[in-house]
Amino acid sequence: MAVVEDEYNGAGLLSAAPDVVGVPVPAPCGPPPAGSVKTKARRSPLVVELAVIAFLGWIYDWLQNLAPLRVTLALRHARAVLSFERRLGIAPEHFLDHWLAHQHFLAYIASDFYDNAIFGVTLGLAAWTWWHRPDIYRPLRNDLVLANLIGFAVFWLYPLAPPRMLPGFIDVVAKVGGLGSWHNLLISHADQLAAMPSMHLAWAVWCSLVVWRLVPPRRAWRWAAGLLGVLYLLTTALVVLATANHYTLDVLAGTAATIISVVVVEVVGPRAGRRARAARAYQRS
Repeated sequence: MAVVEDEYNGAGLLSAAPDVVGVPVPAPCGPPPAGSVKTKARRSPLVVELAVIAFLGWIYDWLQNLAPLRVTLALRHARAVLSFERRLGIAPEHFLDHWLAHQHFLAYIASDFYDNAIFGVTLGLAAWTWWHRPDIYRPLRNDLVLANLIGFAVFWLYPLAPPRMLPGFIDVVAKVGGLGSWHNLLISHADQLAAMPSMHLAWAVWCSLVVWRLVPPRRAWRWAAGLLGVLYLLTTALVVLATANHYTLDVLAGTAATIISVVVVEVVGPRAGRRARAARAYQRS
């Protein structure tokens, strides 16, 4: 082996330079440096995802069975919420409802959007992310699950009838109908007293977040994804108010439910996990 001068001006052995040309240099021993090997994220098992959906469906069905027993309370809450909004000057529901009811084409579009977008857009984005981006899917899935659990807790604690069940309002979706006449079917399988919070808004906020994260941060057109998410969110809010299915406070509460879930899942949860691991490591040491 050749003798060379190292950086400390001393003699050293250069083992990586062979004396004989053509002799292969042995590969270095030990594990590769951290970050040199990229592992592809695995998809969550489909059976786990189906179990999550079944679990949420079971809770919602249980809450729906309680609805007939709480109609009077829900209507009392509805009048109180509407009165509170009017005192604050944030009660556009009645004006938007009657305006939309006299715009047949727009009412038809809004009815289709109300019935179909919440499931089509949300489940479509969830399936796409699960299949194509498993690296970001799990926290997003957990965000949506926790937002639903928050919503279910409020449904149970505070039953609230939607505006369309109050005198003076028009059920635009029932009046106009929509593609496939889904409304009557949805109504028969939905909790009529679950206006607070608006899960349409909770899911719309989640969809906007997913669209934003699906676009790589350094792409120049990421702003378009953000704009699309905001437009979808605002459209959903306008539709649920104008069809007399939710109050302004429902819209704000649905937005808050998803924001809280994201903070808990993606900020508080990881920090608590790191602290717990550090505590266990300290105890072992």
